[in-house]
Amino acid sequence: MKLVICLGNPGKQYETTRHNAGFLFADALAEKLNTNFSEETKFKSFIAKTTYNNEAIWIIKPQTYMNLSGEALLLLKNFYKIDINDLFLVFDDISLNIGTIRFREKGSDGGHNGVKSIIKHAGTDKFARIKIGIGPQPPFMKSEDYVLQKFTSEELNILKETTERATEGFMYYCENGISKAQNKYN
Repeated sequence: MKLVICLGNPGKQYETTRHNAGFLFADALAEKLNTNFSEETKFKSFIAKTTYNNEAIWIIKPQTYMNLSGEALLLLKNFYKIDINDLFLVFDDISLNIGTIRFREKGSDGGHNGVKSIIKHAGTDKFARIKIGIGPQPPFMKSEDYVLQKFTSEELNILKETTERATEGFMYYCENGISKAQNKYN
């Protein structure tokens, strides 16, 4: 099983903001795998369930707001007794330029409060992830303002190509593991 936690903020006003790159990935992956999201309030999430490469894939969009994303993970982990090795995280990264993706086997929160919440509730930072670049942040702007800024139409076009490459990379990861995915897509 792969529990694919994709970070973002719920609500129409956040749909195309930089902090919702994880949700945009989730939508692209669900479309590629021909599945749909349903609201599961018990888990504070929208969840799309399918299989790929003979493995269950659950795509999760927590509805807790970014800084509390780990709460949804904890509910799922405790109820289904999910092994932390089955966790895969997808989130925006302000330190990467838009159009860039990075697979990682583990790592710190890098100042990202959503990732910090996931690490706290997972009890470890040793889980696979894709970081989706949303930078560079202008030097005069606070990061909390920048991440809530909407993408321009040009940036959305770049992000569409990026999420397509990231979903292909995720499927490659499912077939070949994190090391090969890093070598091919980073």
